[in-house]
Order: sequence, then C-alpha cells, then structure tokens
Amino acid sequence: MNRPARAVTIFLAVLLLAYLAVCGALFAYQRSLIYFPQPKSWGGPATTLNLKVKDANLVVTTRYAAGPKAIIYFGGNAEDVSANLPSFSETFPTHALYFLHYRGYGGSTGSPTEAALQSDALALFDHVGKAYSNVVVVGRSLGSGVAVQVASQRPVSRLILVTPYNSIQELAAQRFPYFPIRWLLTDKFESWKYAAKVTAPTLLIAAEHDEVIPAASTEELRTHFKAGTAVLKMLPGTSHNSISQHPQYLPLIQSVL
Repeated sequence: MNRPARAVTIFLAVLLLAYLAVCGALFAYQRSLIYFPQPKSWGGPATTLNLKVKDANLVVTTRYAAGPKAIIYFGGNAEDVSANLPSFSETFPTHALYFLHYRGYGGSTGSPTEAALQSDALALFDHVGKAYSNVVVVGRSLGSGVAVQVASQRPVSRLILVTPYNSIQELAAQRFPYFPIRWLLTDKFESWKYAAKVTAPTLLIAAEHDEVIPAASTEELRTHFKAGTAVLKMLPGTSHNSISQHPQYLPLIQSVL
C-alpha cells in the first residue's frame, strides 16, 4: 500500500473510531439528555403525599378536595411540578390535585426511565382512583408521553396534553440526524402508539412558537387519535416554556372540565 493510500485508510479508521465513540457516549449518557431533575420548592407536609411503590418512594405534591373530581399532573423534563400548586388550586377549587415528582425529582427516590415513569404513573392513578371517580390526567411536554400511556390503560375522564409530541425518538433523530438514534435510544416515548387506544375526550394545547416540539409533531400525534376524540388548540405568542404563563392557559383547561 502506497503512502497516500495508507494515510487515507488511517484517517478513515480514526474517523470511524471517533464516530463509534460518539455513538457510545450518546447511548451511555442519553438519559442525562432527557431528564433534568428539579428539587421541590413549594408546599410542606400538609401538601405532600409519599407513595410507596415496589422499588421507590414517590413524592406527590397534593391538595385535598371533597367530591368525586381529581386532576393528576405529569410535568416536563426540567419542571418542578410543585410550583403549579397555587395556580391550579385557585383555578380548580373543586378538584383534588396530584402532581407527581418523577424518580430523582423533588425527593422521589430512584432514577427516571420511561418504564419507571409509566409504572409510577399507573400506580398514582390507581391510588387516586380509589377515592375519586372523575380523574382528569394532564401531561406537559415530557409528561404528555406519560399521560397518554396512562389514558390508554386506565379510565380517565379527560386527557389534556400540553406541548405534546408524536415521539421523542423522532425528535432525537431530528436533533442528531447523522446517528442511528433508532438503535441507540432506550426511552423512545412513542405517544402515537398509545393515542389510538385513548377513549377519553382529549385536548392538545400547542405553543405557537414552540422551539422544542415542532408543530408538525403535535399535529401528527393528533391524527393518531380516533376520529372525534382529540381537539388541538394553539395559544398565540407562546413558546415551549412560556405557554403556562399565557392568560388563557388555565382557563382553556378549565373550559373543558
């Protein structure tokens, strides 16, 4: 092999090794790119439920209310869900409120994975369902994927998805187009697989200028629900993180309850 050909071979080998190293890093650290645990900043013992599951102790920020109605909320990947308690308490005075702190978030033990979040969400729904017959499930951003899975397996009275996506796998593939995301990604959150199994009336709320979840992803998810099940509403002038600050955000949710 002449010198130029050998140099090209060595260069390609180094390039391949570098590519494989990046693939290995994406696989090893993928969950640190999905989950950003936050501490619990609101409430005390009177507004905290400790829910024990098989391999973890889950912290749930809660507000009791008499009657048949309850709201379960699953937050975003970097959200302190306890911060929602004041505004939800004011807007939904007749609903009991349950905000799940994912594993690793807000004092909950364990580490977050899609399988663990799904199992924990079902456990919370089953706990709440023992006391309340009318349970609304709300999921925001990452939590929309948790919420739609719950609604596909449990008798929720209504499903509300805020800045929802069709699939995290698809979003990751768009962000890392030159890597085999389909084979690397473990927590895929393929919401579209569960949408068709949802029978509860569903409201999808999108941000007009969402820089994280493309509008096409939300619209694609909507098409997977059964005809007449899901309605999509867009809040003007909002971004992915500012949508909850829009003056019509909570009133829109309230209008369908």
